[in-house]
Amino acid sequence: MQKDQASQGAASPKGVPVVAEADVVVIGGGPGGFAAALRARREGCSVVMVEKFDMPGGVHTSGLQGAANPGVGGIHTELMERFAREGCIYTADETNLPGWAGNALSHYDYYLPPGSPFKRVSFNPDGAGNIMVRMLEEAGVQAIYGATFVDVEMEPHGDQRRITHAIIETVSGRGAIRGKVFVEGSGTAEVVARAGAPFVRGGGRQPGTLGDGTSRPIPGGLLWIMSGIDFAQTVAYQQREDDPALSKLINQARAAGDIPPELYRPRLADKGVYGDHYIGHPTVDMSPIQGPGTFILWQNVPYEWALHMDDDAEHASRARRELRRLIDAEARFLRQYVPGFQDAFIVHVGRYVGVRDGRHPLGEYVFSIEDAREEHRFPDAVTRPMTKTFFWDNFTRYTFEVPYRCFLPREVNNLLLTGASLSFTFETIFMVMRNFPWCTQTGEIAGLAAARSVHAGITPKQLVWSEPIF
Repeated sequence: MQKDQASQGAASPKGVPVVAEADVVVIGGGPGGFAAALRARREGCSVVMVEKFDMPGGVHTSGLQGAANPGVGGIHTELMERFAREGCIYTADETNLPGWAGNALSHYDYYLPPGSPFKRVSFNPDGAGNIMVRMLEEAGVQAIYGATFVDVEMEPHGDQRRITHAIIETVSGRGAIRGKVFVEGSGTAEVVARAGAPFVRGGGRQPGTLGDGTSRPIPGGLLWIMSGIDFAQTVAYQQREDDPALSKLINQARAAGDIPPELYRPRLADKGVYGDHYIGHPTVDMSPIQGPGTFILWQNVPYEWALHMDDDAEHASRARRELRRLIDAEARFLRQYVPGFQDAFIVHVGRYVGVRDGRHPLGEYVFSIEDAREEHRFPDAVTRPMTKTFFWDNFTRYTFEVPYRCFLPREVNNLLLTGASLSFTFETIFMVMRNFPWCTQTGEIAGLAAARSVHAGITPKQLVWSEPIF
């Protein structure tokens, strides 16, 4: 890592060598962190972005999600246009994937009427990541890849505290990055936790599954990609044998001892806000991606394990180890038992297990599900009224606003939140407010707020936000 001139020979108050310095320091290069870094740099700030993997994009690139959406404005629209222009977009519809709409195996389109028109758009995760790397370089963001965020150094500031340095680990060892404003782009509120700001631990309202009545996190998942699939053969089998969810084949394989008990678990009955979503993985769960015959599949953490992968190292290691085992078992089952998969092969497994229910920071305002259902308006709204479909409310559409105060964690006055680390209750962040467009928008909002604060010589909490930008 090359030190800038301002940091040559310097050290943090705790003696950690300063390896970089910037107006805005972004921790994490997921959609939120990426957009924050890009917008702050375009607003004239010097920016350092720290990313533990080899490209930005988070769960949508390194994690393989690859879900493309119509542009919602700003950097998100720019991304979608560049992905399309550079050949990263793949579109599946009823003409090239008949039998998909309403199919029990479909992750996204299972609820559609069978045989109906549909449009499922995805982007190539690795190709998209390459484009995002170039966009940061073009803007002049100093991106440090292969860097693990480990801590912060802080000092008192008024009646709160401020971050002075972010501490990272790279192949060069431990280093400090000095900054004026910091952006939380980790996706799991790691910066909030290291700064000692308040948060609610993941756990949601999923009831205990082992009879102890404890609350358990909504299970995370590891995504993987298979190619060489002839889905027309699979559909023909489903129809011929009246086996839409492949239950007959699963039972046959289970009786033969060819699949482990953790694979294709029964659904856990729940009366909470998320109904039967993510509370069991009873069958194959897949979606088209990249090109014909290629599908992304979901391997979820068994809900009964109750893993807190964002804050427990043993849990995180177990998830990585065991999900690889389950992916291997599922791939063998598919090739051996399911028509259309006999020539299929694994082409990619995500670089990390996605956390769906991690830390939930407590900000100056905590946005709740009631705010959405009651369609609240706020004087410091960051966007114009937006409409979101809440699928657990019978696909009810609500129109509401989100206040700038949700970006401001309590007790720390120079940190801005983004994406899944916003100050939202778990129901709302999990069900609606953690998708690629929204996370990108929140990053852009945070980047603009950071830049305005730097230029005005104030903290983000002193910034008066009165006009939505989307």
